[in-house]
Amino acid sequence: MQDETTVQDVQEGEIVNSSDEPVQDAASALQAEIEQLKGERDQLVDRLARLQAEFDNARKREAKERQDARDYTVSSTVEPFLGVMDNFQLALKSDGSAEQLRAGVELILKQMEDALRGLNVVPVESVGVQFDPRFHEALGSVETKEFPDHQVLEEIRRGYKIREKLLRPALVKIATNTSVVSD
Repeated sequence: MQDETTVQDVQEGEIVNSSDEPVQDAASALQAEIEQLKGERDQLVDRLARLQAEFDNARKREAKERQDARDYTVSSTVEPFLGVMDNFQLALKSDGSAEQLRAGVELILKQMEDALRGLNVVPVESVGVQFDPRFHEALGSVETKEFPDHQVLEEIRRGYKIREKLLRPALVKIATNTSVVSD
């Protein structure tokens, strides 16, 4: 005959069986394991929330540091040019002669060149050198027998490079010497 449970109650998550104590022990063990797993789950959920918050904070901090670095770079780049602008404004307000104005503009140009040099921006060497398509852009040529073929004779617009990287090529006129055979 089958053993039937005479009294089976559920009290606080436990199964009570008056005829079978091993079932009661198993139920207690299962309930304890469930409580342990719930605790572990709660710890993992809490840890996940903390890690997400740390990640968000790190992302925001990195974005702020990147913006601060940009602002610093821009301000340190612009600062040398503020004096140049001041001098241009003074030149526009002056009532001096054309020669005085020219001398003032030459000083401002020198100040601008110094500011660029401080940023490692240097002019491309042009007049008197051989044409180099990496640094020069030819706008025209002049036939001559005085200068070697493809020598830069005139700089129309100055080119610049920062360290070894070209910012813009120099616009030049070059010599065409038909008496010299080019290779």
